[in-house]
Formats: sequence, C-alpha cells, structure tokens
Amino acid sequence: MRVVTWNVNSVKQRLPRLLPWLDERSPDVVCLQELKVGTEAFADLLGDQLAERGYEFAANGEPQWNGVAILSKVGLTDVVTGLPGAPGFPHVEARAVSATCGGVRVHSLYVPNGRVPDSEHYQYKLEWLAKLRANVAAGPPEVLVCGDMNIAPTDADVFDPDAYVGQTHVTPAERAALAELQDIGLHDVVRDRWPNERVFSYWDYRAGMFHKNLGMRIDLVLAGAPVAERVRAAWIDRQARKGTGPSDHAPVMVDLDEAPDGDIGPMVPPPSAKPAPRGRTKLPQSR
Repeated sequence: MRVVTWNVNSVKQRLPRLLPWLDERSPDVVCLQELKVGTEAFADLLGDQLAERGYEFAANGEPQWNGVAILSKVGLTDVVTGLPGAPGFPHVEARAVSATCGGVRVHSLYVPNGRVPDSEHYQYKLEWLAKLRANVAAGPPEVLVCGDMNIAPTDADVFDPDAYVGQTHVTPAERAALAELQDIGLHDVVRDRWPNERVFSYWDYRAGMFHKNLGMRIDLVLAGAPVAERVRAAWIDRQARKGTGPSDHAPVMVDLDEAPDGDIGPMVPPPSAKPAPRGRTKLPQSR
C-alpha cells in the first residue's frame, strides 16, 4: 500500500499537476492539505475525476484557506471530519479529517502555522497539537498521522538553524509538542529510514530557495508501531516540486509491504546544490 501526504497549496491551482501525478505514482491513499476550497467545491472540482481513477474521498474544506482531504483506493470508512474538541481561531478551522483505509486509521492534518512565537496564534497551535495528541492516543495503534505539521522536528530538518532564530516551526515548545505526540508510539518513518541525510519537503517560492536546496522538513508521516514495521520505502518526491506551477511542498511517499520503485530516496531526484555554509543565508522574509 502506497500512502502519500502532500500540501498542494490550492487544489484548484494544482489540478493540472495533481491528476497526472496520481496517474504516474498510483498511490493507494493520499492525504492532501491546504485545499483552499470548500468541501462541496472540492467534490465538484475533483469528484468525477477521482472516481474514474478508483478513489473514494473525504474532504473537510473552507473557501480560500486551509482544507484537508483523504483519497483512498483501499476503502474509506468511519470518517471523522475535523478534530474533536479542537480549539478555533476564533472559529473551528478545516484542518483535520480521518478515516480507516485498508485497515489503518489515517489522519490528514494541516497544523496551524503559529505565525509569530508567543502570539495568540502560536498558543492556538500548541493547544491544537495537544488535542491532536489526545485524539490519536485514544485510537488504534494501526495509525498513520500525515500532513503539514508546520514543525521541523530537529535542527537537522532545516537547511541552516541560524536562519530560523526567532521564527516559528523550530521553537522548543513546538518541538516539544511534536515530541509528545510521537511519544504515544509514533515513528517518523522518513527520518527512521534516512537518519543521517538532509531531507526537505518544503522550499519557499522566493529567492531560488528550491534550486539552492534551502528547505525544511515539515511534512511528516508518523506511524504507529504495527504500521512502521511494514514500511519498505519512505522518500520525498522532489520531482513534483519541479517545473511550472508547483506547490511549494513536495509529496512524502511511504510504501508499506512492498516498494514498487525500490527502496529509493531520501529525495528523488536528489538535489544538485551543495549545502550552503552555515550563517550565510537569510530567510526571504528576513531580507
């Protein structure tokens, strides 16, 4: 079973790339984030074309912002739209959907950004993550928690820790919240597979960050132990970030039981840019 998570950064804009990508990679379960369309609009836009490809789907959308979905060829039951008990900002946002697919409980998540450390939105992010932990802990061990977590787990998951000083996504409180989620028995399957490699899933559109390989790893697949034991490949489909009109995120690919493309990775194709010297590069928003 091939499971993928991908922040598409507007499903409308990514439609010319998403459908051919589904045909090429043939994933069985796809977790999408940042749809930026309402639930009914998602069905109108994609419903027929997904059905033609054998996918059922569950979506939780809202116009312009947020939005998540699960596409599945291996069943889609016990759908829960939203994160029960989650806080809002101020209303409850479309940031979570879960379902059972092929015997695995799958969560597609778009964790709040946090914006500025110690802001109200930052506190909202931490509260949201605490509720996520409680919900996943109450579920089965056969689980995949997938999505844009908006947290780089360690300094190894950003191109240069010095560039992120004072920014969200790397603060101790955010990383502690993510670690507490993993402590319920979840394995970071990409990092487990590639413990000593530079692996990124997101590159800012600005300043040539992708071509220089100045990225972050914030899109994660976290697996309960029974699922983690089935992993045969885990990698970033960097090809999907290339070309015209890409998302600023690349799909994270996880193959269970068998690996159709072999145990490839960690980023495919690998970047040609060499690591930038530490302390030399500023984030685009800091310039």
